[in-house]
Amino acid sequence: MPLRKFKIRHLAVKPPSGGLTAKLALLAIWAICFWSFANFALASTIDEKYQAIQNLNKKIEENQEEIEKYKKEIENTTKETTTLKSKIKNLEATGKKLAADIKLTQNQIQSAKLNIEKLNLQISQKAESITEKKNSLGEFVRAINEAESANVLEIIISEDVFSDFFSNIDAMDNFQKEIKSNLIGLKEDKADLEEKKKEREVYKKNTEKLNGQYVDQKELVDINKTKTNKVLSETKNKETVYKNLLADRIAKQKAFEDEIREFEDQIRLEIDPGALPKSGSGVLKWPLASVKITQYFGNTAFATANPIVYNGGGHNGIDFRAAIGTPIMASKEGIVTGVGNTDQSCNGVSYGKWVLIKHPNNLSTLYAHLSIIKVSGGQQVETGQLVGYSGDTGYATGPHLHFGVFASEGIEIKSYKSKICGTNMILPVKTKNNAYLNPLSYL
Repeated sequence: MPLRKFKIRHLAVKPPSGGLTAKLALLAIWAICFWSFANFALASTIDEKYQAIQNLNKKIEENQEEIEKYKKEIENTTKETTTLKSKIKNLEATGKKLAADIKLTQNQIQSAKLNIEKLNLQISQKAESITEKKNSLGEFVRAINEAESANVLEIIISEDVFSDFFSNIDAMDNFQKEIKSNLIGLKEDKADLEEKKKEREVYKKNTEKLNGQYVDQKELVDINKTKTNKVLSETKNKETVYKNLLADRIAKQKAFEDEIREFEDQIRLEIDPGALPKSGSGVLKWPLASVKITQYFGNTAFATANPIVYNGGGHNGIDFRAAIGTPIMASKEGIVTGVGNTDQSCNGVSYGKWVLIKHPNNLSTLYAHLSIIKVSGGQQVETGQLVGYSGDTGYATGPHLHFGVFASEGIEIKSYKSKICGTNMILPVKTKNNAYLNPLSYL
């Protein structure tokens, strides 16, 4: 029984005469050859993309090592005695670290793009393979249907040797099993195709995020240059002038802290502790990826040793080590109650650039001393969403994140008229006793 003509990838093929077993076997060989040929060129291009990605990953590792080196340099200069020389060294190290951040982000963007290109090729390859398998399986099924629809006499006449008839029965049974196996492979190909499409979407979103990060990092470089020029201009590169400026800044900060504490000491209302989450509940997430606490909550050793700053009142949050430009994330979903910058009213005191977020569990979190703010008042944010980048705005002995946790009912954003600065300052202020909470009780 002759098999009719069929097409694989638009090529008309007519198997030679012979037994059904030979014809089906030849059909299988043709299908395999076409599948292999179709995927060979794509596989070669995918390998090239993969190698390019591997090369970029090595550069990314080198970037990360360079950044860690500058972080240690920044940390060491921050620990040194506060001098103009150490300040300039700190600013220079920060500039190098920010430049390394940009190189890292550029390489990460390129890596993400290459991964998208690789996935596009793999998706195309997989789609091609699925189409070819469907077409070839269709030819198998049609050939077997023709064989099964023929009567015994037709099959016997079509065979050169009568014994081939029994071989054909076994051959068709084997090819039916092969079809079943190929169908399973087809389902697996479809599932793999969907996974690669999902993976591609992840890379696309990550590329968008990295592009935004790149723009922010360029802004951070400009901020650092402006700060460096300002320090050199104000001090005229003289150590004595710098020390006088520092002394004036510390005195202004102490006076301002006294003002705020006097205002808060007039409070008589108490918060309702029953409305707060249980201590140790872990309802908040860490606000940054790498955690290193440099000062704890309350009357810490640093607060006790620096009464000129805290006046015995203790530290109302915790401080995390965070080089300038470190991404800061929301600890929980909520509404941004407000944002502000105390430096605009009185430079070098209080929180600098800050963000306050009210959460649905009656807690509010504060993120202070930021270099860039990435949210706005009234905005809904999700857990882990970028709030801003760490910095050293306001009163800060070095770059870090000041993280505060408050009972929402006992904290408000107020416009406060400072006697020291002579201007109105907008900042979060305690309005009920015991509103300042230990962040570690909820992280």
